[in-house]
Amino acid sequence: GVNAVAKHAGVDKVLIYRYFGGMPELLKTWGESGRFWPGVDELLGDDPHAFMRLPLAERYARFFAHFIDGLRARPLTLEIMAAELVERNELTAILETEREEWGEKAGRLLGGAEWAARPALRGITLLLVGGVQYLLVRSRKIRVFGGLDIRSDRDWDALKGAVRELAQSMLGPAPPAAPE
Repeated sequence: GVNAVAKHAGVDKVLIYRYFGGMPELLKTWGESGRFWPGVDELLGDDPHAFMRLPLAERYARFFAHFIDGLRARPLTLEIMAAELVERNELTAILETEREEWGEKAGRLLGGAEWAARPALRGITLLLVGGVQYLLVRSRKIRVFGGLDIRSDRDWDALKGAVRELAQSMLGPAPPAAPE
């Protein structure tokens, strides 16, 4: 609630009400800030124009790699996602709306017409997004899943490699590397 947030922030709760109007507005602002959920721009990487020129399979693989890294860097988000599994309320619904809007934007930027030409890709992507979220929420309390250490960079890199292979098999191989 507002009292806990104010105490944690070291401010009077009156300031939260003055600047945000209350907890729902504060959560909406936080959800839009990029601190709760990795923004689409963050997932495109340092050079969004170069990212968009990549073949669809490579964009897909990199997008997932950045998504995994972005969520792993947000432990508070993982805590909230875990709590949402137990209880959905007005406040979690606000953050859910932010994620749904993110998904719409991500779909448009990630594939556009190429994406629309492959209807099954949406379902596959949702399964992968859900799987990543599940494994990350689970990693808060449990270290091993399916023989992988879901707290280790090494095993998350292996999962990113698996997504890359899946993307290449579904969407076409990456072009040959340029000679050095």
